[in-house]
Amino acid sequence: MIRQRRASPHTIASYRDTFRLLYAYIQRTTGTPPSRLEITDLDAATIGAFLQHLEQERQNTARTRNVRLAAIHSFFHYCALRHPEHAAVIQRVLAIPRKRADKRTVTFLTAVETQALLDAPNRSTWAGRRDHALLLTAVQTGLRISELLGLTRADTQLDTGAHVRTVGKGRKERVAPLTKQTVAVLRAWLRETIDQPASPLFPSRDGGTLTRDAIERRLAQHVQTAQHACPSLRSKRITMHTLRHTAAMNLFAAGVDTSTIALWLGHEQERTHIYLHADLALKQRTLDRITPPDGRPGRYRAPDTLLAFLDGL
Repeated sequence: MIRQRRASPHTIASYRDTFRLLYAYIQRTTGTPPSRLEITDLDAATIGAFLQHLEQERQNTARTRNVRLAAIHSFFHYCALRHPEHAAVIQRVLAIPRKRADKRTVTFLTAVETQALLDAPNRSTWAGRRDHALLLTAVQTGLRISELLGLTRADTQLDTGAHVRTVGKGRKERVAPLTKQTVAVLRAWLRETIDQPASPLFPSRDGGTLTRDAIERRLAQHVQTAQHACPSLRSKRITMHTLRHTAAMNLFAAGVDTSTIALWLGHEQERTHIYLHADLALKQRTLDRITPPDGRPGRYRAPDTLLAFLDGL
């Protein structure tokens, strides 16, 4: 995984967690400790029961179940070339299909909701100014949470052609331009941070790197504050990824084509189609341009006078 495939730390952590869960499940159900397991103990029936356990007992979604299955499939692909004597067991496990997951319309924030969220941090405090700068950067650039965590002062260019440079999912390096408003906020913020090129752009209180959980907790607090000024936020489940969707929808509403949005976000082209489905204004404009078929409402008439009497009660 590390030396040959050069898997990212996130992928390695995901695979690690999968096998921790799998081995713990097998030990609990069969009593066999992980150090004594053989490939034949990991047959299709056992893997299928484990996947069912994830969904029913741990309440994991189909997407999470598929992530765990992908890690198991990767391991058995590795085993297939090295243990041909177990080919039958391996093939049955590899034949376990992915489960189709529901595709929901993306959640994003309107302009009013975005402003309410950006106004929520208390900018009279150091943490509030950091959170405001972080949220503004997230909404404007559409960076993933991992990309925001990885930003350093050296990645930030605030002079002519202001931008932040990041390496995101799939080791894709890209440059996200910054607006004048974001540049002004980041300039003020950088004056309060450690002036070292490798220091995090949005550090924790001790100068280290923020964790994902810390950012999501801070976001939840600010959303709760913003709900007082903008009640519509109460009906939405808002995460840092929601801010990424918001950046994409802002670009789409401004008339930017999906190819450019894909480059901006570091997406594959087909992934940006989710924003077409989420844009109700686009659908309404399309509806207004077509000539609808002539449909008239019908009316039920009772075939009998007694039924007519009863219908009129």
